[in-house]
Amino acid sequence: MGLLSGRRRPHAARRSIRALLAATLTAGLLAATGPAVWASERPAAARTEAAVAAPGDDWLRTEGNKIVDANGDEVWLTGANWFGFNATERVFHGLWSGNITDITKSMASRGINIVRVPISTQLLLEWKNGQAAVPSGVNAYANPEIAGKTSLEVFDHWLALCEQYGIKVMLDVHSAEADNSGHIHPVWWKGTITSEDFYTAWEWVTARYKSDDTLVAMDVKNEPHGTASTSPRAKWDGSTDQENFKHVCETAGKRMLAINPNLLVLCEGIEIYPKSGVSWTSTTPTDYHSTWWGGNLRGVRDHPVDLGTHNDQLVYSPHDYGPLVHQQPWFTGDWNRTTLERDVWDPNWLYLHKENKAPLLIGEWGGFLDGGPNEKWMTALRDLIVEHRIHQTFWCLNPNSGDTGGLLLGDWKSWDEEKYALLKPALWQHEGKFVSLDHQVPLGGVGSSTGISLSEVYDGPTDPEDTQAPTAPTALASTAKTSNSVSLSWTASTDNVRVAAYDVYRGTTKVNAALVTGTTYTDTGLSPSTAYSYTVRARDASGNVSAPSAALKVTTESSGTPSGAVKVRYKNNDASATDNAIRPSLQVVNTGSSAVKLDGVALRYYFTRDGSASVSAWCDYAAVDCAQVKLRVVPLTTAVSGADAYLEVTFAGGSLAAGGSTGDLQLRMSKADWSNFNEANDYSRTTSTAYTDAPAIPAYTGTALAWGTPPT
Repeated sequence: MGLLSGRRRPHAARRSIRALLAATLTAGLLAATGPAVWASERPAAARTEAAVAAPGDDWLRTEGNKIVDANGDEVWLTGANWFGFNATERVFHGLWSGNITDITKSMASRGINIVRVPISTQLLLEWKNGQAAVPSGVNAYANPEIAGKTSLEVFDHWLALCEQYGIKVMLDVHSAEADNSGHIHPVWWKGTITSEDFYTAWEWVTARYKSDDTLVAMDVKNEPHGTASTSPRAKWDGSTDQENFKHVCETAGKRMLAINPNLLVLCEGIEIYPKSGVSWTSTTPTDYHSTWWGGNLRGVRDHPVDLGTHNDQLVYSPHDYGPLVHQQPWFTGDWNRTTLERDVWDPNWLYLHKENKAPLLIGEWGGFLDGGPNEKWMTALRDLIVEHRIHQTFWCLNPNSGDTGGLLLGDWKSWDEEKYALLKPALWQHEGKFVSLDHQVPLGGVGSSTGISLSEVYDGPTDPEDTQAPTAPTALASTAKTSNSVSLSWTASTDNVRVAAYDVYRGTTKVNAALVTGTTYTDTGLSPSTAYSYTVRARDASGNVSAPSAALKVTTESSGTPSGAVKVRYKNNDASATDNAIRPSLQVVNTGSSAVKLDGVALRYYFTRDGSASVSAWCDYAAVDCAQVKLRVVPLTTAVSGADAYLEVTFAGGSLAAGGSTGDLQLRMSKADWSNFNEANDYSRTTSTAYTDAPAIPAYTGTALAWGTPPT
C-alpha cells in the first residue's frame, strides 16, 4: 500500500482499502456471532444482533480500568517503543542500516500491536511550519522506499505501513527540543519553546491525523520530574500553575479532544509527591514520596485529571525500571514481586487499576537480562502485567538504548530471542495468535500466519456445533476477606474442558477486568462493613456464557479490623538505648480461625541508623529455626519521624495454626563500623521487657497490611 504523492492517504481512501482487505478475510469475519474472550454480558442468543465497528473505526475509549473498542469489547494494548524522531536525527533510529518495512512487519508478526513513538515539540512545530527536512539518518540503499523523503513524509509512509500490518500508533512528546538527552529536562518548556508552543504542537498533530484511526493515542509528556529542590520541577495539585502537570494534562487533553474526541489521552505521573500535611513549597527531600520519573501518580487520589465530558478517553501511564537503571532503595536485600507491589507499585499507581478508577498503560519498562536482579524485576513486572492485563509498551525496540538495550540486536534485523521470550506472555494472544487492535487487518497483515484481527477474536468465525452454553460453576465460597477486599473460590463447571474463562459479578456488575482462567478471584476496592452479593459465570471459547452460579453474600470487615489474621508482639532485649546493637524479640500470632502460611507474612521494625554506615541483621535464636527466618535492612527513600530504615522479617516457609504463634524470634542489628545507635526516638522501639502487642511493628500478608501502622 503505497503513498499518494508522498502524503498520508485521506480517510475516504483508507476506508476503501480496509474494505478490500476485509473482503479477503473469512466471510464470517464481520458476522457478530459473539466474542471468544472478554465478552460483555450479552447472552449467547443476543450475540447475533451485536453491532460491529465499521471499517476504519478502530477508535478506543475507557470503562473503569478497561480500554474498550466501539462495541464495548475489551482490548489489550501490548507494544513497544521505537525512538529517534525525538532526537537530533529527527527520524527513527536504525534506518541507517535497517529497512523500515522489514522492521515494521517483524514487529507486527511478533505481536507488537501498538508502537509508542517519542517525538519532540520542536519537530512538531517544524512540521507545522513547513520546515520538514530530509533526514541524514536514512540509508537510501537499505530504504529505497523512503529515499529522499522528508522526516514528515517518512512518518506518513510508516503510518501507512502500520495500517497495512495492523499496528496502531501512540505519539509521545518526549522532549521540548530535538535533543538526544532532551528527556532529562524535567518540564515541557525549554529555551524558546514555551508551554503555549507545547499545546499548539499537540493541536496541530491532532488536527493533521484526526481522521486516521491508525494513530489512536497521545502521551502528553514523557517523564515530567524534579526533586524537592529542583527548579523548575513538575508538581501535581489543584492549581493552574505552569509547573502543575495535572493542569497540563487537562489543558492539552481538552484541546486535543476538542479536535478529535476519539483519541486516548495518556497522562504520566511525576517524580515526587508531598506527604500528608506538607506543602509543595518545601525543599526538604524527606517531606516527599519519591519514585521513578513519571512513575508517581499518588496525586491522582487527591487531584484526578478532569477531561470533562471526555473522561472516558483518559489513561494513566506510569514508567518503571529495574536496578540496572538505578539502584532504588526498594531493591535492597531479599526483595521480590510482593515487596515491589506493596511498597512501590500499589501506592504509586497500581491502586488506580485495583480500585477500578482508570486504565493503566505502563509506557516504559524493560532492560538488560543480567541473570540477576534486573531480570528478577523485569519478570516480576511482566507477571503483574499479565495477571492484571495491564496495557504496556516495552522499552524498547532500539538496541542502542544505553541502559536497557532493545528487542533488536545491533544489526537492526535480528531479535534478542531471550528478551523477546520474556516479553511474549505480555503480548495479546488468542488461540495461539497475536491480536491486532484493527477490526479488519490481522496483526502482521493480510495472510499473516501469526496474527488475527480484532473482529476474528470477538465476532467469529465460530464453531457452528458449539452453540450450547456451558454449565454454571458450583460451590462458590469466600476464602478470605478484609475491610476492602473479598477472595472467592468455586468449583469448575462440569464441562470444564469447554470452559475458557470465568466472569465474576458483584450484584449485576462484572468486576473482573481480565480473564479469570482459574477458579479463584479477589475483588478489591470495597467499603468496610458492607454486604456484597457475588455470582460467577463460565464462558467457553466461542463466547457462550453459562447461567450464574448460586449467589454468595459476603460482608467485609470493619475499617478498624486488621486486614489479615496476624498480630505482632514485641519485647526489648537490650536495656541500653545507646550501645552498638538493636536487639528486638518478636512473635507472630495467628488471630484468625484458619492456618496462615508464613511465607506470605512480612514484619517491619522501623528504626534510625544514626549515621551513614550500613546495617546488618542476624537471627540469634528462633523457635521456628533461624534457617527459616529471612532478614533484610531497607533504607527508606525519604526518612520519616522515628525512622530512616526498617528491618524486614520474612519466612522461608511453614504455617501457623489458628491461634498459634511463632514463639521467640531473637534478632540483632549492628553497623558495619560498630558505632553506637541512639534508639530513644526509634518508631518501633519500646522499653517493655515482656511481650506486648506492637502496633508500631506493622505486618503484611501478601501485599495487604494485616497489622499495625507504618510511620508517615
